[in-house]
Amino acid sequence: MSKKFTNSFKIQAVEKVLLRDKNTNVREIADSLGVGYSTIQKWVVSSKNNELTEIETMTTTEKRPQDWSAAERLNIIIKAAGLNEEELNSLCRVKGIFPHHIDKWKSEFSSDSQSKKTVSSSETKHLKSKVKNLERELRRKEKALAETAALLVLQKKVNELWPQEEDD
Repeated sequence: MSKKFTNSFKIQAVEKVLLRDKNTNVREIADSLGVGYSTIQKWVVSSKNNELTEIETMTTTEKRPQDWSAAERLNIIIKAAGLNEEELNSLCRVKGIFPHHIDKWKSEFSSDSQSKKTVSSSETKHLKSKVKNLERELRRKEKALAETAALLVLQKKVNELWPQEEDD
């Protein structure tokens, strides 16, 4: 079974090979790191071609369970429905999740579907009439505000044209 090395480990190993002194050979570095000689040679070639960072992004396609969309969760629930425990564990290993994630998602879907209420037509009519009454009241208050503003402007103009004389 092959080992999986992180991208940072690969980069550090390549740096160690490239910055080695003349007395140390690549095989000794590979042995000290526990990596095969040919593997470390491939990493060096990849780094020279600027492919080392791309290798890591191609091999890591796993997502965290919380990053799954609702559609992806539903699909995995459907796939897992007819599987026995061994097949379910195998599917989970491939997808990078645990069986308890599937159980949690299943319970979330069932609780979401039960909690959604449908609004009846009588409630809809009641809400529409309430909105209509509120809009009517808003229009009335806007008219009253506009009338008050007009009266204030007229009052200022009257005071400018005919100033009131003060009694001494």
